[in-house]
Amino acid sequence: MVLNTDLQEIMMDHSLRSISYIADIGNLVVLMAKRRSASAEDGNTKRQVKMICHVFESEEAQLVAQSIGQAFQVAYMEYLKANGIEDMSIMKDLDYQEVLNQQEIMGDELLMFAKKECQKEVIVPKHKNEPLGVVIVESGWGSMLPTVVVANMMPTGPAARCGHLNIGDQIISVNGISMVGLPLTACQAQIKSAKHLTLVRLVVVPCPPVVEVLIKRPDTKYQLGFSVQDGIICSLLRGGIAERGGVRVGHRIIEINNQSVVATPHEKIVSILANSVGELRMKTMPTQMFRLLTGQELPVYI
Repeated sequence: MVLNTDLQEIMMDHSLRSISYIADIGNLVVLMAKRRSASAEDGNTKRQVKMICHVFESEEAQLVAQSIGQAFQVAYMEYLKANGIEDMSIMKDLDYQEVLNQQEIMGDELLMFAKKECQKEVIVPKHKNEPLGVVIVESGWGSMLPTVVVANMMPTGPAARCGHLNIGDQIISVNGISMVGLPLTACQAQIKSAKHLTLVRLVVVPCPPVVEVLIKRPDTKYQLGFSVQDGIICSLLRGGIAERGGVRVGHRIIEINNQSVVATPHEKIVSILANSVGELRMKTMPTQMFRLLTGQELPVYI
């Protein structure tokens, strides 16, 4: 709970389990949390999840973020105990923290997206009622800044003709409207709404379609901090060595230590990851982008 002591009001109130992301950026603390709300649909009550982003300014921003991170670690240790895992020696705070401190943060997205010089304005001329000619996908929930990515372009469409957009570019805004944190359907609707225009103004951050991941793991006793199913990263331990290394939920693993795992069975991928020690290098990309580029799905241009 975050309180304003001057006004005696609650500025944020979320249970620990509902917080999905926390970071400190200079004097800023950024928190994202899930809040469930009931809505009636066809006479039935369904639970909908909304993502809420809070940004606070504090000289102790780093301390606040670390404290909440420690709370998550304590909760995780209690969970292990509750499930009969008694040997907690591998989870000692100082021991694991030392490993984290040696892990360089790969691809600091928040810093990259915060810098104006990293952003690029692209003006796309087009005919009236002509679609933009792109396919967009989510950047992945492991991404530090959830937005949408250009996953494919119609060869003869306006986006490709303008010559300034590339697959992998992350879209920050469309005609001045921010795409950051919006659901994929809302972003698609915004692009479709520009169909009648003859000029579309995009702000993008140029990014390679393939994300390079580097995880430093001195011993197999330290968990990597993510789970995989059929080559797709399904979950991620916040504050772990995998997150620091650039792992993102919803991405497809393409390579592990310079070896392609595109056609590798699930069990072998798990075995490679479980037994890896030292520097673990991976290449990943958003799963839907991978499926489009490999012809497993037909592109639907908007």
